[in-house]
Amino acid sequence: MLLLRGLVIRSQSGFYTVATPQGALFCRLRGRLKKGPRSGSLIAIGDWVEVTPLNGGAGVIEAIEPRQRMLSRMAPTPKGAYQQIIIANPDQAVFVFACARPAPRFGMLDRFLVIAERQQIPALVVANKTDLVSRKEARAAFAHYPALGYPVLFTSAKTGAGVAALRRQMKGKVSLFAGPSGAGKSSLLSRLLPQVEFRVDEVSQATNKGKHTTVVKELFALPEGGYLADTPGLKALALWDIQPAELDGYFPELRLLVKDCQFNDCTHLHEPGCAVLAALEEGRLHPRRYISYASMRLGQEEEG
Repeated sequence: MLLLRGLVIRSQSGFYTVATPQGALFCRLRGRLKKGPRSGSLIAIGDWVEVTPLNGGAGVIEAIEPRQRMLSRMAPTPKGAYQQIIIANPDQAVFVFACARPAPRFGMLDRFLVIAERQQIPALVVANKTDLVSRKEARAAFAHYPALGYPVLFTSAKTGAGVAALRRQMKGKVSLFAGPSGAGKSSLLSRLLPQVEFRVDEVSQATNKGKHTTVVKELFALPEGGYLADTPGLKALALWDIQPAELDGYFPELRLLVKDCQFNDCTHLHEPGCAVLAALEEGRLHPRRYISYASMRLGQEEEG
């Protein structure tokens, strides 16, 4: 039996498009793979699979390779919480935020970065809509991220500024695009893949918020090599698999400090002898990042 190794590039209604050395195959899952209880997505875009090719460009997925990493969220169902895999095996996460209209939500960006850290996915921050602010304002707003290990690219989907640099960062990689509604993600995608029609909604003048426009999960082949994953605007992403006590380990600037705290179980919220609070007071820790940490920590404790 001929088996082909392929990458799942599209998922919709129980059918999967798999890119193989013999071209794209329209596949279904072998029945035995569906048997037994499961608490999460069985297969997702970005999964590597083994396929039996059939006539007419069809195929059957025989096996799913173990995932190296993934981005996921918990979705409530009548049978309980279900782990919904947004993308499997991404090489990097590209988090797109606007410089203005709407104003960047740094708490959400920091939440995205924590989840990327948790899943060991390298992160790239894209500050879009630079045509709406001065260069100095844009760089000042995102200035603290590169020192933490998160490179920042400044782009304008409207003018095309920075798009070539973004292409270079994505060449040969499977890149996940995520960001809040209205950040201009779909407009950037249209610049990167002009042959693909992306629906773009303008930011509402009344609410200054965008509407998310993406519905189907798909990996798009980049002309330079690699794939781009378009996902819905994620307005909230729960830290469902992170315990409050381990949250500081996913903030690069905090995990360097915790060893110097007076107490091993320091929450970095109020304890005496806290190295994190000392760094905040001395200006060695960005106040906005600390606020993000404290908000997440308190939120996790409330949820727990």
